[in-house]
Amino acid sequence: MLPYGTLEEASAALGRNLTMAETVWFNYSAGKSDYYLYCHNIFFLFFVFSVAPLPLVFVELARLAGFDRYKIQPKVRLSGSEIGRCYKDVMRMFFFIVGPLQLVSYPSVQMIGIRTGLPLPSGWEMFAQLLVYFVVEDFTNYWIHRFLHNKWGYEKIHRVHHEYTAPIGFAAPYAHWAEILILGIPSFLGPAMVPGHMITFWMWIALRQIEAIETHCGYDFPWSPTKYIPFYGGAEYHDYHHYVGGQSQSNFASVFTYCDYIYGTDKGYRYQKKIFQKLKGELESNGDQNGGSYHFSTQDIKSD
Repeated sequence: MLPYGTLEEASAALGRNLTMAETVWFNYSAGKSDYYLYCHNIFFLFFVFSVAPLPLVFVELARLAGFDRYKIQPKVRLSGSEIGRCYKDVMRMFFFIVGPLQLVSYPSVQMIGIRTGLPLPSGWEMFAQLLVYFVVEDFTNYWIHRFLHNKWGYEKIHRVHHEYTAPIGFAAPYAHWAEILILGIPSFLGPAMVPGHMITFWMWIALRQIEAIETHCGYDFPWSPTKYIPFYGGAEYHDYHHYVGGQSQSNFASVFTYCDYIYGTDKGYRYQKKIFQKLKGELESNGDQNGGSYHFSTQDIKSD
């Protein structure tokens, strides 16, 4: 809760007039507790989980010809009932695991020092902190993900997430309850190392989920703005990991690709992509426009 009763008191404390954003923040948050503000995460997660995948759900169900060429595994199609069942399972996990976890985790946010007061962070400050959060989460998630692909971790926990060998946006958070708890650690480490403002924390939670939905969407659009992010994996990169499934020892990264490259866990993917691009070029030169699928050799892919 802000320690100022009026805008004038806030301006006097800062020694300047409030910016428009700070005025909006003051008017909204002045009478609200920090715990109440933190609990906004529950709403943001619910909103992102429910709304962000919808455009691709429409594309999947409508089977629009203009978009089919961008589907990574065009031979796999989910029905409306299958997509609805996935969403229902995700929401069940949200209400019984994710939501309660958010409600009881506020003391840790207090402990690391995420603030709600004024002044608000600058755009560059938010950008720098978010970059740290993504890099820290990506590196930590990489090793946890590799662990979950050992025999015990996969059979007991991670196999649930791999039930979707051709992932869809709603399947991004589809996982065993233990995996949801474990992967909450990498998401929290960045803010713990570089604590910022609550608004930055909200943005981090929302952006991380949007990124996960994008990499699980099942479509590789050439116009996606994420194509311009250095070392970003994207939908095609992570889709390969799901396609190979439990045998996969490739493409563990959640966001960026540098860990897979450094530790050599993208060699299978790069080899198969090189073969696919060569094959696709040969097919196109023969007038066949059926590219876009990994299914040129299932055995070769699963040899990874």
